[in-house]
Amino acid sequence: MFNFNIAIIGIGRVGLPLGLSLAKEGFKVIGIDINKDVIDKVNRKIMPFEEAGYEELIKRVDFFATSDISEVQNSENIIITVGTPLLSHIETDLSQITGVLESMTPYIREGHNIILRSTVAPKTTDFVRKYLEQKTCLKVGQTVFLTFCPERIAEGKALKELKELPQIIGSEDPKSAKKAEEIFKRLTGDILHTTFISAELVKLFNNISRYIHFAVSNQFSIIADDFGQNIYEIIEMANYKYPRGIIAKPGFTAGTCLRKDFGMINETIPYTDLLLSAWKINEFMPKFMVDNLQKRVAIYNKNVAVLGYSFKNDTDDTRDSLTPKLIRYIKREMPLEVKVHDPYLPDEIDCRYKNYSLDDAIEKADIIYIATNHKQFREQKDYIISKISADCWIVDLWNVFGVGKTFFKKEEVK
Repeated sequence: MFNFNIAIIGIGRVGLPLGLSLAKEGFKVIGIDINKDVIDKVNRKIMPFEEAGYEELIKRVDFFATSDISEVQNSENIIITVGTPLLSHIETDLSQITGVLESMTPYIREGHNIILRSTVAPKTTDFVRKYLEQKTCLKVGQTVFLTFCPERIAEGKALKELKELPQIIGSEDPKSAKKAEEIFKRLTGDILHTTFISAELVKLFNNISRYIHFAVSNQFSIIADDFGQNIYEIIEMANYKYPRGIIAKPGFTAGTCLRKDFGMINETIPYTDLLLSAWKINEFMPKFMVDNLQKRVAIYNKNVAVLGYSFKNDTDDTRDSLTPKLIRYIKREMPLEVKVHDPYLPDEIDCRYKNYSLDDAIEKADIIYIATNHKQFREQKDYIISKISADCWIVDLWNVFGVGKTFFKKEEVK
């Protein structure tokens, strides 16, 4: 007999919303993590990060967190949602998954249903199958069960999208597929069955296609500026009443999914491809924002304000943000000072930078970079403009201030 229906290993931004949503549907769920601060907050009914709707939900549902991996032996279903980063030379890092497998294998017993939900490279689920069968006396599909069930939610929309998005279930046997479906059908009515590898590719293709789409827009912004033209005016005219494809707006394209998922495919081939080129373009944008500003005004001996640090708008998630890269490029030009402000982050950001108040950041700024398109910056545009000097330069790749240019002076803001 099992004490819990489900154990979630890794209660971060993927695992915790899933666990709380499953608890809401009546499952008895336990969360397992190595982060003691996260465990403490969860057990005190406090969300350790921002995710719309879950601040209330965590207070209402029965959900317990622990660092004790042996609790998996008391859970019928085990869902793995740990990180799968990319190593520096475009190689998938499976250390967190192998670490989980090593620590939980002694507690795996007959009847366990294991669901891999982390974003993984092709053939990773089969690696997990081989690992389980080699390290235990169990056989997948007969005495233990295994599926890959990717998450595809957008950060900040988990409560809605766990219900609305179809759930892909990758399996190699009908018993494993059925056990996974019994869980996820409580969240969504759309269940799509496929193989391990197809399910892995679905998640990767979803993310990579968006990454390439944004890279095209960023490439266009570079080209337009090289020709001395306004990228936003061009995009607006190109999209206006045109029925065949919409050009996205440029901006920093990063985060723990988009910035690294291309590598899970690219590492399997020995030559340069479209995926690697998209990565090069998106990674170049911080340098573009520094180098092309330098064509207009020198950064040397200037006071610089960087507004926004998180990897996307209206979130407190700084993982794989491009803003640190932007700051490093700015500092190469020897400004007098660089001050960072992000309204969603604590007083100290990533143990690297002081998070100044908005007023302190912009008070003496000669140059302002809009690094993240937070809603607050758009709403505070008039206030920001009223506080900065007349000759202040603004770099706004996101078009937060609505000027329609990437590089402009205060006088051009209406």
